[in-house]
Amino acid sequence: MSAPFPLPDVGWEPLRPFWEAAARSQLAIPRCSACGHWNWYPPQRCRACDADTLAWTPVSGRGTLFSWALIQRAWVKPFDRIAPYVSGLVALDEDPAVRVVSLIVDAEPESLRVDMPLHARFASLPFPDAPDGLIVPFFTPAGAA
Repeated sequence: MSAPFPLPDVGWEPLRPFWEAAARSQLAIPRCSACGHWNWYPPQRCRACDADTLAWTPVSGRGTLFSWALIQRAWVKPFDRIAPYVSGLVALDEDPAVRVVSLIVDAEPESLRVDMPLHARFASLPFPDAPDGLIVPFFTPAGAA
């Protein structure tokens, strides 16, 4: 018997709208309806004004590379199948303080640089034991297919 695929936890209720948006090839982030503040990672109340009026809001999917790491050997066993890979922290254009962790694809690691423009693209996780039909956001250099 093998353990279920460890990431992501698509059954976790606070992130359900994120995965539903990704299935529609949209990147969505909670935004406060009271003050307009983007809140990531999703809290129960707005971090800026403490309102409980957060609404999952589609964003452009554009951002810049804030930081990255070339992973030679994964600490999560299923990720060994795709190593080496680049894990990146992407600052979204809507609010650069909102930074999303994702795989950076379609780029040679040595070509990456801070503030490099990126955009989201959506695809299935590249693992045979990942949840069926799970679509996730990856980031690729702006202008790449």
